[in-house]
Amino acid sequence: MAMETKHPPQQGPHGEPGSGYEQRDANLKALLQFGFWMAVVIVIVLFGMKWTFNYFMRTQTAGVTASPFVTPRELPPGPRLQAEPHQDLKAYCEAQQREVNTYGWIDKRLHVVRIPIDRAMDLVLQGGLPVRASGPTGEAAVHVVTPVPPQGADQEGPCAYLAPEVSSEPVQQASEK
Repeated sequence: MAMETKHPPQQGPHGEPGSGYEQRDANLKALLQFGFWMAVVIVIVLFGMKWTFNYFMRTQTAGVTASPFVTPRELPPGPRLQAEPHQDLKAYCEAQQREVNTYGWIDKRLHVVRIPIDRAMDLVLQGGLPVRASGPTGEAAVHVVTPVPPQGADQEGPCAYLAPEVSSEPVQQASEK
């Protein structure tokens, strides 16, 4: 089978066989009228937009610009680089440990003091915690068994790697009143 396509013969505008292209010209008068009225509409729209923008500029005041780039970004005070970040972290962690392991005033006017955590836990164990009236009474309320983590094992956060390595076996302590 051949690769031919069958087309009907080309016909002119009145049904006679034609040459395969349009025999008459475009309507120049209609094209010019369309172009003229399109230009008129564009000019009217441009003047309308200009009037609208001028009206809004007169009647509405612009507020503060919402762009974050209006004010220049302020840099923090220098020096902005840490020369010894490891030493800075170590000093910070030591200061934190000193604060939780020493006595000191928090507010002298209100007589609020800071005591070491170990001493605070001892005082709680000696004085006991408040017990509900419906809770156990007598020996059951006084006998407390608390696991004590090894020294330095309770550290978390950026200072945890400075804690000495110790065994992770919990120590059982019994406290009686």
